[in-house]
Amino acid sequence: MTEIPAARNTMAVLRHLASRPGPVQASSLARELTLPRSSVYQLLAVMIDEGFVVHYPEDRTYGLSSLVSEIGSSAVRNERLSRLATTLMHSLASQAPIPVVAHLAVLSGGEVSYAARVQGSRAPTTVSAVGVRLPAHLTATGRAMLAQLTAPQVRAIYPTRSSLTRRHSAGPQTLPELSQLLTATRERGWAMEIGDVTTDYASVGAASFDRNGHPSAAIGLTFRADAVENLWDELGAATVAAARALTARLTGRTS
Repeated sequence: MTEIPAARNTMAVLRHLASRPGPVQASSLARELTLPRSSVYQLLAVMIDEGFVVHYPEDRTYGLSSLVSEIGSSAVRNERLSRLATTLMHSLASQAPIPVVAHLAVLSGGEVSYAARVQGSRAPTTVSAVGVRLPAHLTATGRAMLAQLTAPQVRAIYPTRSSLTRRHSAGPQTLPELSQLLTATRERGWAMEIGDVTTDYASVGAASFDRNGHPSAAIGLTFRADAVENLWDELGAATVAAARALTARLTGRTS
């Protein structure tokens, strides 16, 4: 068994805090885990800095922060979405008229995080591996979800008017440019990008919704830009159909 005492002790502290009905004192942690008190204070200080533990100074106690539950709920959510979407993505990729990669993304602040990926036959290599994060405003899946938010919600995600993150000098550079792009996305019914993430590649994407009408995920297709020709509408419509099918699975509603 690999021995990394600090890591093992950190896990022990987190596990112990999770097992208690309320916050505990550092002295209790040290005693029950048979650790030096100085070491416990050092571990707690680091975990507070990283956001995993909170200190209750009036009681001189420590407890888990909401970040721990958020990480767990995020993992559960992504696994659930992946299970619901994977079959739809396989059908989408296999029926596409050109080689594509289908992917499922969720919105996390100003980024998208890829929760699932299905590579079709002869599909190109893409950066959309599971767990990868990219700026939402550059991706088709991100734009599909951002387009379903209100203008104040989008401004909250991008609170400053400084230049937006870009790759290869492509994509919207300011919030007004992004707003115009999102308006076009809503009018079209699906999102697109050409070379904004990877040069010579393009994508389409469409959002799926939860019971509250919130865009909880998006399904997208990525392909070589020189292969799409006049197939944009066909690929966009297919992605919308898959996203609607995922919405039906998420909500239990067929219409």
